[in-house]
Amino acid sequence: MKVMAALLADPNPIHFDTRALAALGMDERPVNQGPLNMGYLQTMLARWAGGRDRLLTFRVRFRGNVLAGDTVRAQGTVAEVRDTQRGRVATCDISLEVVGGDVALSGTADVLLEEAP
Repeated sequence: MKVMAALLADPNPIHFDTRALAALGMDERPVNQGPLNMGYLQTMLARWAGGRDRLLTFRVRFRGNVLAGDTVRAQGTVAEVRDTQRGRVATCDISLEVVGGDVALSGTADVLLEEAP
């Protein structure tokens, strides 16, 4: 996580400094960066839909933390399918949960299923 904090220019010590975590009264395990957690959901959607270019909208809310050593599960359900000028679009309810724990992110995404003729 320390490398990702540097790559993301995120100086927040909760991502790499266990002493800072202890001083804040937090778990001693570093907190995964939010953009990485969003990436798990985007990868799930892209694999399902056939590519990242099919991801039209992506809205999530951060609900909890993913800590070092946690296993996460990205999941989604199709809430609606509609025909648009661009093609057939699915609106999906999505979430990232910590296995054995709480939901870390939840939201919605619009995914292009088929392009319009």
